Amino acid sequence: MLIYILLHVANAMVGSRSWIGGLFHRTTTKRDDKFIDYPLSPIEEERLQRLQERLQVPYDETRPDHQESLRALWHCSFPNVSLEGLISDQWKDMGWQGPNPSTDFRGCGFISLENLLFFARKYPESFHKLLLKKDGKRATWEYPFAVAGINISFMLIQMLDLCSEKPRCLPGMNFVKLLGENEEAFDVLYCIAFEMMDAQWLAMHASYMDFNDVLQATRMQLERELSLEDINKIQDLPAYNLL
Repeated sequence: MLIYILLHVANAMVGSRSWIGGLFHRTTTKRDDKFIDYPLSPIEEERLQRLQERLQVPYDETRPDHQESLRALWHCSFPNVSLEGLISDQWKDMGWQGPNPSTDFRGCGFISLENLLFFARKYPESFHKLLLKKDGKRATWEYPFAVAGINISFMLIQMLDLCSEKPRCLPGMNFVKLLGENEEAFDVLYCIAFEMMDAQWLAMHASYMDFNDVLQATRMQLERELSLEDINKIQDLPAYNLL
């Protein structure tokens, strides 16, 4: 896998050169074996399985539906700007590492595009505020929006222990309850996490070399909120008010 999210940013893409995935070699999900056999309701089990199936879908630049989702993301992001093509230097304006976003998606699969598109459609005002860096005193070297989004998807998958048959950490266990209440819980949590990350970025007066620390602080805050006892639906999370 990869070494540091921000190492060699200018060198781009997943593999030997990438933003994506490096933080999580140093941050692992704490599991508690006493929780392994907790029961799931039928709706929780069904929705968790569907979410886990989404995690298995790679981004395929030859699939028309994946191409259409990418075009839709552009049009949601820059509705008044015509897209020249699925491979274009225009994509750098959104914070992709190069002219072909499909290369970045290799780090997390199609769900990372679904997350970005959900954010753009469900909370367009918040999405554009972060995309265009409208709030606060910004750094000279800002985080690239789109690739930061992929990192957030990756972080949530690991933090919630979604690659296990059932999450074996308290935040993941509580998340499954939220998923049972709202099938869009993961996508909404992604939007919350993006807002939290940007708020941490501003609070820490961060620049691009600080991104690992900002994402780690975001993860810790999310874990705390997901470990609260009175969280029964996604709207109960304190950070939901950021949206």
